[in-house]
Amino acid sequence: GESFPRPDVLFRICRYFNVDARIILEPLANIGTSTRSLLSHPEIVDFLSPGVSQLSEQVFPNGFYQFARRSFLDEAQFIQGLVYVYRLDGAVFIRGYEAKEAMAQQGLPADSHTREFRGLLLAQEGGIAGLVSRRNSLTTSFNFLAQIPSFQNNYWVGYTVRTVRESHTGSRMARLVYEYLGHDGPKVRTAARKTGFCSAEDLVPYQR
Repeated sequence: GESFPRPDVLFRICRYFNVDARIILEPLANIGTSTRSLLSHPEIVDFLSPGVSQLSEQVFPNGFYQFARRSFLDEAQFIQGLVYVYRLDGAVFIRGYEAKEAMAQQGLPADSHTREFRGLLLAQEGGIAGLVSRRNSLTTSFNFLAQIPSFQNNYWVGYTVRTVRESHTGSRMARLVYEYLGHDGPKVRTAARKTGFCSAEDLVPYQR
């Protein structure tokens, strides 16, 4: 309380740490009581919040997952990717990066900042739902996965749907396979090297 940064310095501090200026200007206790999670809003708290809180780590554990699906842009090709699932503040989040080739096909930058996507996962009857988006909600997808009781319980199968207009040249929906890798370094690195476009022959038999 004895000093205060100049406005330009305050701006640089907030930009560097990617925080709101209120963290410096107001007591943290006030900020905590004045903000409300969207999922705890009274209009939807009884509808969506249970799905967030009920997705336990026994149902869908933290860690890395490898996924495979048919390409939305070219049905003769497939996409292999890698995502990370983690828990924070009572919710389950997912994070990953679009394939560079897929970004290039859409005429979009292929830097990591633009390729990154994140989402929220919810427990559903018989499976898991996810709402995933790139930064600034440029593109959004809805995903549904259900665990396969065999294969050591490390496979989930479902589908993904893009929120785009109907087109004669592309698809808006594709089947989706997730394989749990956990935190196994060699498996994760091997999966990371395979990310991007591939043919059906490049997928393991079960993914096909």
